[in-house]
Amino acid sequence: MKFIKQACTIVAAIAAIGASGTASAIMNDWYFNPNGGGLGSAQQINEYLDINGTAFIDIDAGGGGPSFTFTEFGVFNSVQADGNGQLFPLNFPGGNITATFSASGSGTFNSFFSFDAGGKLDIYQNPTNNQYATSLGIYGADLGNHIASFTVLPGGGGLVDASGNPTANGQITVLAYADVGDILLPGYFFDPQGNDLTGSEVLGFAFTNANTVGMPTTLQVSEIICQGAGFTGPGCPSGVGYANSPGDYIFVSNNGQFKLMEVPEPASVALLGLGLLGLAGSRFRRK
Repeated sequence: MKFIKQACTIVAAIAAIGASGTASAIMNDWYFNPNGGGLGSAQQINEYLDINGTAFIDIDAGGGGPSFTFTEFGVFNSVQADGNGQLFPLNFPGGNITATFSASGSGTFNSFFSFDAGGKLDIYQNPTNNQYATSLGIYGADLGNHIASFTVLPGGGGLVDASGNPTANGQITVLAYADVGDILLPGYFFDPQGNDLTGSEVLGFAFTNANTVGMPTTLQVSEIICQGAGFTGPGCPSGVGYANSPGDYIFVSNNGQFKLMEVPEPASVALLGLGLLGLAGSRFRRK
């Protein structure tokens, strides 16, 4: 697929944009209709969808060295955009937006971790209210219409402590991509000019603040940890008797933002990549 060839350069481009303080790649004033009703009744999004949820992270430290690999499974919901208080289920009946996230990656204890390519962010619109955070489906997060599917690109990540826990209120970033032909149902996502993004290349960028949850509920354990992540250790499948094991597996809460980004043309991507190299060099010289 096209994104595999461009992935590393796109990640470099995004890093260059972020490091230089330029927000030109972020898609501003796009449109989203939470119930798929089309552009006419869509809400204009200044920059982001608010997201919150929880995730289970299973860590494999191998021989006990400083490095580790991990898998992560999470569930999320979005009830508004730009923190504007216009709640989707109230202002857009049937606009219950949820998501599941699965990914793998690697990192170093007391340092940084990043995601591998190939994880998935799947977004759903559920026309039935109040099913998120229930035992229906997987914690109610994968019900209704499957409106979008993004593939995780390599990179992103965040900082962890000596046990692999995200640093206090640590920021975690994910860059993902929907290629032409991937799931992006018509009627939901529109660019700033009002064009339906179905059939287009779309970059998604999410960042969340992650905090360890010491005592997840029985429902969270049985639904997210046991069913969603496929964990078979203590607490599964009943949800009773689970406890985090630092350096081995943990449960976290997340809240943050999901943004859409322009997909740079190949020439522009290359230039941004070169800009990143120049920026890194100048910072090294200043140090």
